[in-house]
Amino acid sequence: MTLVRKMRSLFGAQDMTVGSPMSCLLKFSIPLLIGNLAQQLYNTVDAMVIGQSSWGDQGLAAVGLAGPIVNLLLVLFMGISTGASVLSAQYFGAKDRPTLNRTVGASLFLIVISGLIMMAAGYFLSPLLINMTNPPSPEVGAGATDYLQIFFLGIIGSGMYNIISGVLRGLGDSMMPLLFLVVACVLNIILDLAFVNQMGVAGVALATIIAQGISAMLCLWRLCHIRHICDVEMRHVVHPDKALMLKIGAIGLPAGITQAIFSMSAIIVQNLTNRLGDAMVAANTAVMRVDGFAMMPNFTFGTAATTYIGQNVGAGRGDRLKPGIKAMLTLGLISSTILVACILLFGHQLIGMFTDTELTMQLGVQGLNTLAFGYICFSVSQVLQGSMRGAGETKVPMYISILTTVVLRMPLAYLMAYLTRTETWPNGQPAALFVSLLVSWVVAMLMSIIAYRMKWWRSKLPGTLGEEL
Repeated sequence: MTLVRKMRSLFGAQDMTVGSPMSCLLKFSIPLLIGNLAQQLYNTVDAMVIGQSSWGDQGLAAVGLAGPIVNLLLVLFMGISTGASVLSAQYFGAKDRPTLNRTVGASLFLIVISGLIMMAAGYFLSPLLINMTNPPSPEVGAGATDYLQIFFLGIIGSGMYNIISGVLRGLGDSMMPLLFLVVACVLNIILDLAFVNQMGVAGVALATIIAQGISAMLCLWRLCHIRHICDVEMRHVVHPDKALMLKIGAIGLPAGITQAIFSMSAIIVQNLTNRLGDAMVAANTAVMRVDGFAMMPNFTFGTAATTYIGQNVGAGRGDRLKPGIKAMLTLGLISSTILVACILLFGHQLIGMFTDTELTMQLGVQGLNTLAFGYICFSVSQVLQGSMRGAGETKVPMYISILTTVVLRMPLAYLMAYLTRTETWPNGQPAALFVSLLVSWVVAMLMSIIAYRMKWWRSKLPGTLGEEL
């Protein structure tokens, strides 16, 4: 029995309403961080394998061109995942098992419906969306279309993994999704290498959907085998609780809209990037892959904040809210500072993993150096916004995203490009892309600090929780 308890402590769902906040957060966040890094490896390995293959910078540019569109069409999954995670955390914290069971059933129902919608929409809209980005060459556009269409044929696997892992994280279980993701990531690398020479960009897309499908099935197996916490009952899936589905949507929709805004702005800015030529598109792809890893601590502690605050709000533990947020800010700032130092020291080597073209490498290193400081700012934004989401306030982070991304970043990028036109760069200098992004991150941090301290959204919380947050 002792061994069983130890295994359950390591691999089981975590109750974050008891124990040291720092200890709880570390235990939850470390496997989540490793899992996020493994998740990022999916796209990164795709880019590395295709960029170093005979397809070269054109293949790298095609994968990069498809990335923002994939993120745009995944927003439905991300919204459902956020809503399911928050509700699971709150009902788990409140020890309300019957409602937790119905929440799980409603989440599984939404996976099937959203998966079918995204499969059809993604496949048929792929050519149109790629053309909207104004591809730098027909070859890059064709490769990006192939990647997208194959990816969306297997999209239900990605949706299942994202939503079920969101439920598991809400229950405090970040270890098992990590283990399943590592298995899938290793398989993805093997399949990438096996498929790329014969199929090119289409091969890396096929490898990704196979690996994601396996990680999804493993997560579903895990959810069905934690009966000491909740029960997955078919009657709750076939006849889902409509009120809970609406609640998942109400909480998750703003988060989904936030991600949609990020992705749509990335597509619009991609149009500007494409005007700068194949080298800039390839360089931006490499930068965004490195950026994905640099962002992982920020997203990790933002997710940890949502789960921690959600469980403690559900349990009415107002005394644990501020200590938890301080611990998450500390962890986020330390980890992001270390990563920024690594980027500044090893930027050339990082970009060199994707390409050996001198101009592409030069542009990529310039982009990383420009963005470096912004990752520290972004860590503050993510923790504070994640805390608000955990308390059930998802609209404020959405408003901040709209203002900093749509109102600020996109116009600033185009304005800077217009003002920096030269003979060498007739459509503007590459710095316009990266400086505008850095400015939006700094402003988002300042707005997040101000919004978090506002009382109007805290007053919605029960009892004195709003005052203690």
